Amino acid sequence: MPQRTLVDVLPIQEAVAAASPSSWRDGLVTLRSEAQVTVLALDGRVHVLTTRAQPAPGEPVAIHPVAELLAVGGTWFAARATLDESGEPAL
Repeated sequence: MPQRTLVDVLPIQEAVAAASPSSWRDGLVTLRSEAQVTVLALDGRVHVLTTRAQPAPGEPVAIHPVAELLAVGGTWFAARATLDESGEPAL
């Protein structure tokens, strides 16, 4: 297994990501606030994530929605989808 830096990543998240590598989605950061990152995935979907990651707008990243991870370079961060008032993912 390659060495990578993990930030707030649980062992189960790492195991899920390793078991389902086809779930990674590439994208670009479109907006960053204090605790949230908005990613426009290359498939056109918008993901609003709560995370400690601080990528710059325009920076390429990868998201793993199943394992709730955000990869910025060689570092994986825990990243939960932000939900709106109805419990649906915020867009």
